[in-house]
Amino acid sequence: MSSSAIYILDLKGKAIISRNYRGDIDMAVIDKFMPLLLEREEEGRQSPALEHPEATFIYFRHSNLYCKSSDSFNFVCCRVSFSVTRFIHIFSVVSTSRKNVNVALVLTFLYKIVEVLGEYLKDVEEESIRDNFVVIYELLDEMMDFGYPQTTEGKILQEFITQEGHKLETAPRPPMAVTNAVSWRSEGLKYRKNEVFLDVIESVNLLVSPSY
Repeated sequence: MSSSAIYILDLKGKAIISRNYRGDIDMAVIDKFMPLLLEREEEGRQSPALEHPEATFIYFRHSNLYCKSSDSFNFVCCRVSFSVTRFIHIFSVVSTSRKNVNVALVLTFLYKIVEVLGEYLKDVEEESIRDNFVVIYELLDEMMDFGYPQTTEGKILQEFITQEGHKLETAPRPPMAVTNAVSWRSEGLKYRKNEVFLDVIESVNLLVSPSY
């Protein structure tokens, strides 16, 4: 998958956070997302992926924001419904793209963004997004590079991106490349023998003539 841009929108569809990763789309195309979404809702054709001549939107709705990813061909959005009492706190995350992308993978990444933001902000709402936009841009830069997901584990990100209040502090980076870090493996493990066991299974299909 690859995304051209990631947006976080408020309930009215206005961009709170936007990050252009590939530079192959007009960032103003996000203004066409909300009218298209309302049109689909009126027609009863709701979908997590909305196609537009300029891009495809893939989105989901959470808290009081819209989360959205966009590529020059495809916009990625995922949508989560809440009770009526929390509807005023809805936001959307949207992804846009101009390439053929796997919508399920993009939605998974968008949900991961909100999950990581929750670890940093606790309450992921419009106000907290605005108050901590510096941290969010740092996270977006680390989690995706040129439209491709990189580091999505919150524990690894917290090793070199820290936050106090509304300020961002950048600690020294881990000695190992972040892309090589394994979140589920403890550091410093040593064994007497370094062994790798492989199971090789072969299957052969053979056609034999009766006169053979």
